[in-house]
Amino acid sequence: MQIMKKIAIIIAAAIVAVSAFAQEKRWAVVNLSTVYMRAQPDYESALETQELMGTVVEIVGEKGYWREIVSPQPYKARVTEKGLIEMSEAQLEEYKAAPKVMFAGLYGHVYTGPSLNSATVCDLVGGDLLRLYTGSGDGTEGRTARKAAKKGKWTKVQLPSGKTGWVQSGNIVEHKGFRSIAKGEGSSDSITRQETEQIIAEALKLEGVPYLWGGMSAKGVDCSGLVRISHLMNGILLPRNASQQIHCGDRVQMTIDKGFWNDRSDESAFRTEMLARTADLKRGDLVFFGTPAMEEGQKDRVTHVGIYLGNGKIIHSSHLVRINSLIPGEPDYYENAHRLLGAIRL
Repeated sequence: MQIMKKIAIIIAAAIVAVSAFAQEKRWAVVNLSTVYMRAQPDYESALETQELMGTVVEIVGEKGYWREIVSPQPYKARVTEKGLIEMSEAQLEEYKAAPKVMFAGLYGHVYTGPSLNSATVCDLVGGDLLRLYTGSGDGTEGRTARKAAKKGKWTKVQLPSGKTGWVQSGNIVEHKGFRSIAKGEGSSDSITRQETEQIIAEALKLEGVPYLWGGMSAKGVDCSGLVRISHLMNGILLPRNASQQIHCGDRVQMTIDKGFWNDRSDESAFRTEMLARTADLKRGDLVFFGTPAMEEGQKDRVTHVGIYLGNGKIIHSSHLVRINSLIPGEPDYYENAHRLLGAIRL
């Protein structure tokens, strides 16, 4: 009987421990320049999206060396454990409170020393977050850090793993956090003209980068990834997909003749139609493409997004990041411009 009681007590304690563990959230921080979030725990599985270094994610499951995570985008997908650094609640709070910088270049590296001739610690893409190294150090390492900082050419940083290294100071900016723009929050004061130009400048940096489904960096980018990373680099957090992004900010008035989806034989009339659709657009507006609702009860199906540059032109990722015109007859006319559904202003 005594043995049975002990077994029962052990089983009960185990159940309580497992239950408590199940209720505790597991947190991690992305520790690679980009992690590839896949639909299934398999390298051959479809790429859902990329997530960038310094991003906090929640671990909700695991299978072997794969971790199922939920990212802030929000996305639930699978990544390998090698791309993450798991943290306790206390460690996570300390990480969040630490001063950080964002890598503002297109592509670069963290080096073992303040020199391009040093070995590399890891690679970086635009949008990666790094902690500023705050250790004082009275030895050789500390003197090197102070000397490099005084020259203003190099900054010592720390990866989420705690590993340290150096980045060129001209390629980083102070990270002041992100702000989101929900539906109906767009206004003349929401994004300033200066921010609009900076967002467009970030998009232009990626011109010529190949299209990659699920991509959001210089390693490959899809249409909504281009929009998201261009805004993220300027402290603005947008949803990941075009079908989500269209619900941010304010809708721009646009009258559309749905007849041109199937019949564009009257080139003059179609050009007039596209000039009318783009008449009220402003530089920096997000423009969306897809299939319109043709019957009552249906909804528009959004499949593509770009950033309006003015004069009928957009920058978008289609085959590659490129600039095209929405106006028929122009030499750089976008072959799917007739699918223009609408636009938003942030």
